Amino acid sequence: MVSRVGCRGGSERGAAVSPAASLEGSLVWRGEAGYEDARAALVWNGLKPGRFPEVIVRVACERDVAVAVGMARSRGLPVSVRSGGHNWIGSSLREGGMVVDLSRLAGWSVDAASGTAWVQPAVRGGDLARGLAGRGLAFPVGHCGSVALGGYLLSGGMGWNPGVWGPACASVLEIEAVTASGETVRCGERENADLFWAARGAGPGFFAVVTRFRVRLWSLPAAIVTSRYVFAAGEAGRVASWVEEIAAVLPASVELSVTVGAASREGASREGEGAGEVAVTATCFAGSRAEAARSLEAFRACPFAGRSLDRQVEEPVSFAGLAQGSAGSWPQGYRYAADTLWSRRGVAALLPVLAREAAVAASGRSHILAQPVPRMPVLPDMAFAVLGRSCVVPYAVWRDAAGDAANVGWLRGVMRAVEPLGSGHYIAEADLLADACRGRRSFTAGAWERLAAVRRRWDPDGVFAALL
Repeated sequence: MVSRVGCRGGSERGAAVSPAASLEGSLVWRGEAGYEDARAALVWNGLKPGRFPEVIVRVACERDVAVAVGMARSRGLPVSVRSGGHNWIGSSLREGGMVVDLSRLAGWSVDAASGTAWVQPAVRGGDLARGLAGRGLAFPVGHCGSVALGGYLLSGGMGWNPGVWGPACASVLEIEAVTASGETVRCGERENADLFWAARGAGPGFFAVVTRFRVRLWSLPAAIVTSRYVFAAGEAGRVASWVEEIAAVLPASVELSVTVGAASREGASREGEGAGEVAVTATCFAGSRAEAARSLEAFRACPFAGRSLDRQVEEPVSFAGLAQGSAGSWPQGYRYAADTLWSRRGVAALLPVLAREAAVAASGRSHILAQPVPRMPVLPDMAFAVLGRSCVVPYAVWRDAAGDAANVGWLRGVMRAVEPLGSGHYIAEADLLADACRGRRSFTAGAWERLAAVRRRWDPDGVFAALL
């Protein structure tokens, strides 16, 4: 059973846990009843890492975070942090340390006068999108609505409408965080600016616990529409050249994505071997339906649209609907592996290679996402950086443990095939277990060195676990 420690004491392993005497949340030690259930629940993925923390602390309030960090420091347990558990490799699970589970810190409040909000780390993007929509507001949440904001924002946050809103971390104005010393500090561009710089992009190696973010809100676009063409995989070369052409002329408010894999249409087979398909989707954020139609003219004028297997033409969707729309792509209970690659080459160079790799996927549910990176507004000084003009994310998706080796092997084969075209990785979804250089190659050389220097200042004793 998970142990509970109240404000007025309580005992866990006798006097040995006295630093946690004021913890209002719960904790469970390795070897105790309930530990394995608690460990498995920390990771959304059906593929659970074989790593076992010494203790899992589920905080009940922000004050608990400082208590947990103090306890970890006194025992020499490296701290890792979990907000929503959606990281593909389960980066919060570390061998022998302490996991601070923030999943109960899910509050948020809006200051309409300033157009800002304070959000806690376990707020899920889809919930925030729905809540803001009623006020005519929006925030660049992630494409998967079940992702919590904590890890998402710390890793940069490549979410919806990046050509206009930029990465989500660019909309973070301040943070409150518990440092390695147990102190709660506020950080912004003028206060503790170095830690704030690191918080906007450092990813799962961040060396403090963010308990809340103050974020800039945006006006909700009056019209959001999506259009899509689905082609047979044999059309990949033609599609790649066309996508490259229109990416150069479409407005920044149009987000393009290309998905390569087995059957992608509604009702088509997703299991076993299937006819490969290439789906090209354009999502437009506009002030009116007429503006959206003008913005999508180049997409609508696809010269080989008649060869499409399926198409969707400027279908209206709510922003909350976008944030929740990916739920069907990530069914609960499946096993997942993913990796990322930035490239300075365009989609035209990448897509033919990806189509060949998708054709030999070990699972019919696996697929590969390729995106031209839109022109973005000028970004502030922060650890996160866009490292290419296109981005690739292969996803291995399967059901049974017997397929683990084959599916992870396929994923890494895809990455070997495109690595010569790569210029780095996106830390939020990088397979840090695949290669020791993944973390370093997720940052510019200058940012990587600066992160190390800021860590030495704020966490000189290594209280927080570094990247895997």
